[in-house]
Amino acid sequence: MTSTTESIQSDTGTDLTKQLHDPAVRGFASDNYSGVHPEILAALAAANGGHQVSYGEDIYTKRLQEILEREFGQGIECFPVFNGTGANVLSLQSLLPRWGAVVCASTAHINMDENGAPERVGGIKLLQVPTEDGKLTPELIDREAWGWGDEHRAQPLAVSITQTTELGTCYTPEEVRAIADHVHSKGMKLHMDGARLANAAAHLGVPLRAFTRDAGVDILSFGGTKNGLLFGEVVVALNPDAAQGLKFLRKMNMQLASKMRFISAQFIALLEDGLWLRSAAHANAMASRLREAVEKIDGVEPTQATESNGVFAILPEGAADRLRKSFAFYDWDAARREVRWMCSFDTTEADIDAFVAAIKRELA
Repeated sequence: MTSTTESIQSDTGTDLTKQLHDPAVRGFASDNYSGVHPEILAALAAANGGHQVSYGEDIYTKRLQEILEREFGQGIECFPVFNGTGANVLSLQSLLPRWGAVVCASTAHINMDENGAPERVGGIKLLQVPTEDGKLTPELIDREAWGWGDEHRAQPLAVSITQTTELGTCYTPEEVRAIADHVHSKGMKLHMDGARLANAAAHLGVPLRAFTRDAGVDILSFGGTKNGLLFGEVVVALNPDAAQGLKFLRKMNMQLASKMRFISAQFIALLEDGLWLRSAAHANAMASRLREAVEKIDGVEPTQATESNGVFAILPEGAADRLRKSFAFYDWDAARREVRWMCSFDTTEADIDAFVAAIKRELA
């Protein structure tokens, strides 16, 4: 197999491996900025030979179903898709009738960062609730869970929670169970956006099913891209009786991959031998290292608990823009000078130390 440093020539003599970026440049903007884990690339190459049946009838997708049953238990159904927004829209559509609405945190990705896809593409009304830490509670859910039978109000029939949240905080299994019990008692269903599900498991130190299926979650968007995949997520119907029409909705939502083996092969490599947990635990550890270092720097004010691979902090006026000349990262709330720093599976201790040194220089 040709290495990434060797030159591959096309039929016309063009160098197909010429890099357009400097791989030495590092940042803390998003775990989506990182490349693909080498073991995932190897799995893609291994899956590439010969022909396999298309549209999910391949041997890799069948094997993925078996592996997910090992993680979540028998009776689940898995549906590989292209991306996280597609996974969320598909999941929520399967839970709801046409008149249904979803209660979510105001900071939820489905509300803030999916360009209205749940509402415009999915036709789903979002009922958003402000939270301090990105986490919903039964009491917060009740602010919008009302009005059943009122023809003038979209009917709140599902709740969506994010694990870990957009603010880097993590639901415990007990917190998820309390929400699930409360939601189900009202005849509603529970969706979990698990874009960083692996980071939650690494933080909690429990199996995936402990805070998903065993805690009462009906359907899960299982993220892979933020944990080293090239692309791909999996919708996991943990309670198939609660989710209707996933097979048809996936196609309608343009999320049915013809060459699905290349999504499934990545998840097999991620899940089969624990790569998912090793990568997530490393990203979390790098965030903890960064948090511990910046807590000692005058002028840096952390704002959220560091329970996954992100650190949130308030910086002095102008400091963020100066730092961004050397390291990429995003504002979270520019009005209060709050920023977000994300670590990835490939973040190194040297990356953290270099960034901390830059922060110290700017704030000196």
